[in-house]
Amino acid sequence: MEPTPRRAWRLDLLFYGVSLVFAAGNAIFSEFYGYRVWGNFATAGYLVALVLTVLQAVSTTRPTISRWLPVGVAGLLAGVVPLLVLVFVRDPRFVWGNWPWSFPSQPEVWVVERSARLLLENGTPYPDLGLLGRPPHPDDYTPYGPSMTVFGLPRALFGDGPFTDARIAFAVATVLIIALALKVAGWPKVPVLAAQLAAVSPLTLLTIVVAGDDIPVIALTMLAAALAFRVGPATSGVAVGVVITMKLTALPALAVVAVALIATRGWRALLIFFGTVIITSALLVLPVLLVDPPAFVEHVILYPAGLGEAGSPAASPLPGHLIAQLGPVGHAASLALLAAAACAIIAWLVVRPPRDPADVMLRLATGLGAAIILAPATRWGYLVYPLAMTGAMLVFSATPPKAERKEGTRTAAGPTDGDHDVTHDDVNRPIASPDTRGIQA
Repeated sequence: MEPTPRRAWRLDLLFYGVSLVFAAGNAIFSEFYGYRVWGNFATAGYLVALVLTVLQAVSTTRPTISRWLPVGVAGLLAGVVPLLVLVFVRDPRFVWGNWPWSFPSQPEVWVVERSARLLLENGTPYPDLGLLGRPPHPDDYTPYGPSMTVFGLPRALFGDGPFTDARIAFAVATVLIIALALKVAGWPKVPVLAAQLAAVSPLTLLTIVVAGDDIPVIALTMLAAALAFRVGPATSGVAVGVVITMKLTALPALAVVAVALIATRGWRALLIFFGTVIITSALLVLPVLLVDPPAFVEHVILYPAGLGEAGSPAASPLPGHLIAQLGPVGHAASLALLAAAACAIIAWLVVRPPRDPADVMLRLATGLGAAIILAPATRWGYLVYPLAMTGAMLVFSATPPKAERKEGTRTAAGPTDGDHDVTHDDVNRPIASPDTRGIQA
């Protein structure tokens, strides 16, 4: 259900007010050039959105301003405009001041572009660090799976230019994937709060403008959840196989979707799902793994796990990191809290397994949020995952009932292999679960 107008205005005022403060803080205090550029444009965007919301809230007549207008303004001024500015001013021959703080993109962008170039030249996106002639630096690493390389191919194939920037590829792919996920879900009516959290929150727009690599990962996870319930385990397995070979951050999606399939479609669906994931992953990983296995292991497995030749610079002052900084006891306490949170999430999955896409996104948002907050070393920017996934959960909670049941869907009585007729309850059971209906926007 939609919030009342008064509650909606309060939520909007809070959202745009917090976003405005965040954007202004980046504009004034950030050491990174790209962050400051984003902050200046985003401050204007969120300020206009806030003013529009205030005008709507204080109006004594029937509101004439749609709540979607501030969303559009924020998306344009805090997302599209600064992205275009940064990709147009980018020039590989010119750097604003001392590297890398004045570069108009974060290292993720040119690391992905470099990986595509190396793939075309050497058959693997992972450079041999032993050939550097010096100790490796974090920027020498490509801590992504082979599937991430596709976003760097435009620049590798067509040369330097604004529209071959990897951020453009990230943004375009994300829009297309989300559109496909919404189509699979039956074109639900997207709540405004969902759009705010997933699309125009400062974490989402800042990520798109200065880096971009996490956004298609979130979009593909959303698509995988929709496919698991609306199409079948095989197509969901393909999506999960692609996304986990982009970034290992997506691995929890494998576990949560698997549990959801057991609960709703049975063990046969789980076997199909895992088989498809394995085949998809093998087709994407083996060609580059066989070219240089040690390089693959160093870049994709050891470095993200903190076991590589160079240490990760991730050290945002989140609770887990602050506790770990207290010494050996603090580090042990941080790991213990992380383990306790993991056990709680696992228990939640077992006791109340996900039964629809909204459930999947809620479990993922909660689990990733806890991991990011409690991990001894992490980045605050990763909070875009739980925030955007909460928005996706709200979208799926608004999904209309499924008109017809796909083969192999489990009924309220138990799992089937598609050999029973659809029941009246199956047709009319909404896709939103009792767990998530109560927190719809």
